[in-house]
Amino acid sequence: MIQKKFILHLLALLVSFHVTCAFAQKEGGAETSAPTVVADSSVVTADTLGAMALDDNLLADGDDSVLDSALVANANAGAYSQLKKKFVEGGAGFMSLVALALVIGLALCIERIIYLSLSEIDAKKFMARLENVLNVQGVEAAKELCRNTRGPVASICYQGLLRIREANDVIERSVASYCSVQIGNMEKGCSWITLLIALAPSLGFLGTVIGMVMAFDNIQTAGDIGPTIVASGMKVALITTIFGIITAVILQLFYNYVLSKIEHLTAQMEESAITLMDILTARKNEK
Repeated sequence: MIQKKFILHLLALLVSFHVTCAFAQKEGGAETSAPTVVADSSVVTADTLGAMALDDNLLADGDDSVLDSALVANANAGAYSQLKKKFVEGGAGFMSLVALALVIGLALCIERIIYLSLSEIDAKKFMARLENVLNVQGVEAAKELCRNTRGPVASICYQGLLRIREANDVIERSVASYCSVQIGNMEKGCSWITLLIALAPSLGFLGTVIGMVMAFDNIQTAGDIGPTIVASGMKVALITTIFGIITAVILQLFYNYVLSKIEHLTAQMEESAITLMDILTARKNEK
């Protein structure tokens, strides 16, 4: 459910960004066709003088925060404009596919990170509490504690307690089998993330090849192999590859973080399984 919500939200952001880029492209065409009006530099209005006086007062008072915030806002606006420009230049078809791979991959990574973060507990503290409850209140209270605790560590302990009256080798096999099940649940969706990591640069390379073919077609149509024609076609063709590689790098970083959390939880499960077998063996020996 969380995964579907993230995918829907990020797809909505992608569609809005794509629409914004389309409008930017139309506005850019309109601006190029509009006539340029040059104002006389000697004419200074009252509003301009007021703005200049206000800026002088701010600088005289030593208040640079307004100026810094204005510079940061202009820089952000420039970066966003450049991103839209490159997105439009790269072609809406392949750039949309690369952006879609990024959005879906991030949705899967964030869903896995949330799931694994909610599954983490203090395993050593939980095992100490489980041993105390098992020795003082009995098996049923220990089972209730496992049911009320989230995460795979509590789940494998519950499976071991269900077979507490059986032999130790039977309990060990049951716990090991359920550990494999829990690892499979933690790795759910990771295969799709690896697919998107490999797919994003491939889509970029495909867009580059198609863009180069179109560039050669333009050269053939123009009947000239001038530097301007070649450079413009090659630049547009390589934009898709750049975005594809950036997408793969971003998803790879998130994927490695997901793998690190899975390895941490797997180590916790193995350590907790050994501790559980020691607790059950000591309990049987006492009896």
